[in-house]
Amino acid sequence: MQAKKKALLTIFLVVFIDLIGFGMMIPILPYYAKSFGASATLLGFLMMSYSGMQFLFSPFWGRFSDRMGRRPVLLTCIAGIASSMLLLGFARSLFWLFAGRLLAGFFGANISTAQAYIADVTPPEERTKGMGMIGAAFGLGFLFGPALGGVLSKWGYGTVAFAVAALALANWLFAVFFLKEPELPENLRREHRARFTWKQWRMTLAEESTGIPILLFFLVTFGMAQMETSFAYFILARFGLGAMNAGLILAGMALMMAIIQGGAIGRLAKQAGEMRLVLVGTLIMIPGLVSASFVPYLKPFVLSMLVYVIGYSIVSPSLSSLVSKGAGKSVQGLTMGIYQSAGSLARMLGPILAGFLYDNLGMSAPFLSASFFFVAVLFILLRGSIKKVSSK
Repeated sequence: MQAKKKALLTIFLVVFIDLIGFGMMIPILPYYAKSFGASATLLGFLMMSYSGMQFLFSPFWGRFSDRMGRRPVLLTCIAGIASSMLLLGFARSLFWLFAGRLLAGFFGANISTAQAYIADVTPPEERTKGMGMIGAAFGLGFLFGPALGGVLSKWGYGTVAFAVAALALANWLFAVFFLKEPELPENLRREHRARFTWKQWRMTLAEESTGIPILLFFLVTFGMAQMETSFAYFILARFGLGAMNAGLILAGMALMMAIIQGGAIGRLAKQAGEMRLVLVGTLIMIPGLVSASFVPYLKPFVLSMLVYVIGYSIVSPSLSSLVSKGAGKSVQGLTMGIYQSAGSLARMLGPILAGFLYDNLGMSAPFLSASFFFVAVLFILLRGSIKKVSSK
């Protein structure tokens, strides 16, 4: 038992350090791209390139880790991330920025391997708790990373990339000494990795208890990706704010998410139920983002974004819980894999639409488009409620 706890703590720290580095790049990447003359449309493709590579190569790293082991894959990916950050740090044109992000996305597709590692070292009854550590690592990474990246941007955007490379190298050394390979045969490793076919996609989506939450998650993530892509360009154009301010605002939003998802959401779910929380959270998100797109002053804008993120903090874990409860015990990993893939697909498409809207319809267009997707979520929820009432 002590060995399992140590293994879980080690993989948590490996993923956490990895995600701090990822979070550090979020506030500075749009400004870095703009320094090379990138339009919002090109920024959208730059943001999509990372998510696209993750979407395409997660199965590759998962299969490779089944045969070669989790530890070699994680070490390879961490080293690869360090090399991609060096490429970003030395970038002297938009081409090299794209090259660095594509490489980062290729090696950044290792979260599925980390999840498989957790499945290897935890019994089924403790697996959900173990997987929750990945979510905690994401939350903490997004809390500390943007603020750190924003502060370091004072010394140049390349400096942030070099700092992330140094952090990745430290992470690699930590993993070399402390991350142990789970002692399992290849067939058991394969069983612990969620794999799925298009047939399983169709079956999962056709089941109302899982298909509806996955669809809602796709729409919410599509809207979120549009806001994230255009956020830096928006606050630069409207308020003249640079990467440091962007990082601090994003860190404040992440802190709000951590407060709600770290404690309040559990009590709220018990009192109101997940579906009602999704409805309430969506009703909070829409006015928050709409008002943020129109307010002319910084303080009301930040307040509007905090309102928006309160709604998102309620919606996101509630949808995850709905999908998990709707899936049978034998297909939990499979269903959650499809759920996360739907989010990855949304993060691929959302940035492209956001960039196009920003360049052609104005700075507020991506925020308003995101709000439209949240209205679609609201429509689906209300339509489902009306159906239930009419069937009684």
